[in-house]
Amino acid sequence: MQDSTLAQVLFFILAAILVVSEAATEFECPSTVALAFNEAHHYKDVDYDSATGSSINGSFWTDSNTMETLHLVMLQTGRSDFDGLADNSFLGRNALIPFTDWETFTGPFIDDAGWAVLALWTMADYKATHHQQNVDDFLTAAATVYDLIASNWDDTLWWTVDHIYKNAITNELFLTLSAQGYLRFKNDTYLENAKKAWAWIEGSGMRNAQGLYNDGLVFGTCVNNGETTWTYNQGVVLSGLGALYAATGNETLVSEAEITIDATIRNLTVNGILKESCDDVVLEGTPCDSDQGIWLKHLQYFLTFVHPTHPELVEKYQAFIGSQSEAVIRFATDPQLDIGSVWYGADAGGSIFSVQSLASGIMAHAANAEYGPCL
Repeated sequence: MQDSTLAQVLFFILAAILVVSEAATEFECPSTVALAFNEAHHYKDVDYDSATGSSINGSFWTDSNTMETLHLVMLQTGRSDFDGLADNSFLGRNALIPFTDWETFTGPFIDDAGWAVLALWTMADYKATHHQQNVDDFLTAAATVYDLIASNWDDTLWWTVDHIYKNAITNELFLTLSAQGYLRFKNDTYLENAKKAWAWIEGSGMRNAQGLYNDGLVFGTCVNNGETTWTYNQGVVLSGLGALYAATGNETLVSEAEITIDATIRNLTVNGILKESCDDVVLEGTPCDSDQGIWLKHLQYFLTFVHPTHPELVEKYQAFIGSQSEAVIRFATDPQLDIGSVWYGADAGGSIFSVQSLASGIMAHAANAEYGPCL
């Protein structure tokens, strides 16, 4: 690996997560770290298929999130429990193949490609800190996928390659990828993309009167469609705003993120615990993917980007972060260490226990280990 590339990767690690030398500091709670790794080992032992490099009963985008999370928690703690997982994973296998057709591999959903870039970057970071080979293969794959995403921009990004729906999550992912990409590589194209992505999101009308982002826009009229305010819509924008703040120093970006965090806590919780709209202690309607953990992970990223200049925000949200992790233990975790989708109350038949909800719970513990109180 070239020294210049390694320096770029390590710069991002210093800016975006706690590196090995900072592990076990005041930000790392040993008991909560243990919770995160107990659940992560349960995932690896029970729900991960090493033959395919994918989760059993998983999906492309949720598996990408899980790979990102497992490598993030190793990076922030300095542990290497899942060493080799990057190369074995479905993403890593394709990154190590020189001529992977990434456009076909990631599929028609542009947001799915965005989740893959985040995972490839985090796996590359882990490999770099452990002086492993083939880091550049992961970074090259991520760059290829990022360029595929960017090629679908006109005045905005579309949800799918057939360009029939403009939505929040796809553009929020492009914001965070572009801003983080600039911090990694100091390539002005990334910064320009981040700025135009935020300008579009800010002016799109997708944020409603509550301060929450609805799913997207009505095709043709481009007005807010009033559809679901998914928790991950409120989360991914945070990491994008935090990274863009780290790149520009624009304090308005921190204020905009704070509006969304506070709106989420005010409107998308029950008894102070995150609730996805389609989850209920008694099963009603279609079950969710349990995306509350994604919200917490991107809040974690946001706080890492801004806490050097805004330590008061860590203090402001610390108790809330801890409450989510505690609720996962109290209400969502069964004796087999599986985790359900409902965090805010005792399951009465409505909590969905899946590989996606397990990964979401791991994210809650990882965020709490870094920025929450010690349980």
